Formats: sequence, C-alpha cells, structure tokens
Amino acid sequence: MTTSHHPPHPLPHPLPRRALRRLPLNAAAALTVVICLFPVYWMVTTAFKPSTDIQSYDPRLVPRSWTFEHFRTAVGADGFALFWRNSILVTLSAVLLALVVALGAAYAVARMRWRGRRQFMLAVFIAQMAPWESLIIPIYIISRDTGMLDRLPTLTLIYFMITLPFTVVVLRGFIAGIPPELEEAAQVDGCTRAGAFRKVAFPLLAPGLMATSLFGFITAWNEFTYANFLIIKQQDSRTLPVWLSSFQSTFGTDWGATMAASTLFALPALIIFLALQRHVTAGLASGGVKG
Repeated sequence: MTTSHHPPHPLPHPLPRRALRRLPLNAAAALTVVICLFPVYWMVTTAFKPSTDIQSYDPRLVPRSWTFEHFRTAVGADGFALFWRNSILVTLSAVLLALVVALGAAYAVARMRWRGRRQFMLAVFIAQMAPWESLIIPIYIISRDTGMLDRLPTLTLIYFMITLPFTVVVLRGFIAGIPPELEEAAQVDGCTRAGAFRKVAFPLLAPGLMATSLFGFITAWNEFTYANFLIIKQQDSRTLPVWLSSFQSTFGTDWGATMAASTLFALPALIIFLALQRHVTAGLASGGVKG
C-alpha cells in the first residue's frame, strides 16, 4: 500500500523587512506631499469655483461646478499685461546675467590655480548663506543715493546678486567633474583654451545650467520684498508679486479673481520645472557631489 505525500501549501510570504522599515518613511513622505500640495489645490479649485460656492459656509473639496469668469476678470485687470512684461524682463535678465558671470567665475575656480582661490569660494559660500532680507535697508539707501529707486534695472541687479552665489557653486562642481584631459586634447588639435571649453566642456554643462537657471528663475519670479520696497512711486515698474498683493484691495472681496491671478502667476515656474525636472535633478546631484 502506497501513500502519496502532498507538499504543504506555501504560506503567504510576509512583507520584506526592508519594505516594513521603509513604510513609516513612505507614509511621512506622502503626508508631507499632501500638506504641501493642499494649499495649491485649494487655490486652483477656488479659481474655478463660482462666487456663490466660494462664499458658502459649506466648503467642498471638489467644486460642484466650474467657471472661467475669475480668469477673465484677472486677465482684464488694469496693468496685468504690463506687470507680466516687467516680471519676465527682470527675471530673464537676472538669470542670463548670473549665468554668464558665474560661468566665468566657476571656470576660473575649477580649472585655474591662483592666489586667493579658496578665500574667494569661502566668500561665495558666506554670500549664499546670508539672509538677503537683512540687506534691504543698506540696499535701499544705496539705491536712493544713486538715483536707482523705482527702476527695473535695480531689481535686475539685486536678483542677479541673490542668484549668483548658488550659480557659482553648482557650476563649479560641474566643471570640476569634467576631466580636463578632454579640453587638453582639443587644445592639442589646435583649439584655443576658450575654444576647447566652448566645444568640449560647455555642452556637458547643460544639466548644471538648467538647474541654476530654474533656481534663479523661481527666486526672481517670486521675489516680493525688494520689489515692494524699491519700486515705490512708479506704479508701471512694479512686478507681478507686488501687483498680486494689491489685487484684493482692487477687487474688494473677489477671492475668485485673486486665486485665478495667483494660479496664472504660478504657471510659468511650474511649466519650466516640469519641463526641466529630470535635468535639474541630475544637475543638482552632480554639482553637489563632484565639487
């Protein structure tokens, strides 16, 4: 008589230990994302809600109906196009100027050996750590005494000064991570030092340039303090953040139009970030590790 032995049914595998250890971290990360994104979600949904729903005592997470009336009100407000032009002009000028100056400074620090190089980088790090809001009084006095108040070039220079240290630090790390032998080989083939950098090293700096450009754009685009204190009399020279601060007083209690204007204001930075996200992540990581 033979007996058949059936293998026991396998028990369900427990969760791996690594997954269990990471569960609290993942939960904390998800909670952080929800907390950070919920005000943005509320701003966007409020921009699409009818005024009756905005003023209702029974707020809803999902609007019952949608409207574009608040966006039409925001776009039709006085000075909307002018302040958009001012913000774009000041922001792009500051970012481009910071990239040009920081590229030369970062190359000099990473590739050349000169006296005071370490002290220069220490000064750059100190400038990066300094709270720029604490400098508003001396900058205001300098701008007043030199006749630079109420002028957009003043804001451009200030935003350039704010974004320059970070740009130098990141680009210096990127240039240091590029083997100098590549440029030396190009020089052997007949290129000048500047030509070797332009043809060999510069194309490899694309992620770092994108990372610093995005940082500079967001910093200058959202800056409010200097724009509010240095542009006092010339209303036509104000930027979008200052315009948004007076938006409620212009339209009374029209919170829908205020949220619609805020949504339009946030769109450029969001679009640029989504377009450059992958390159920006690689740029920040490489610039921080290889430096």
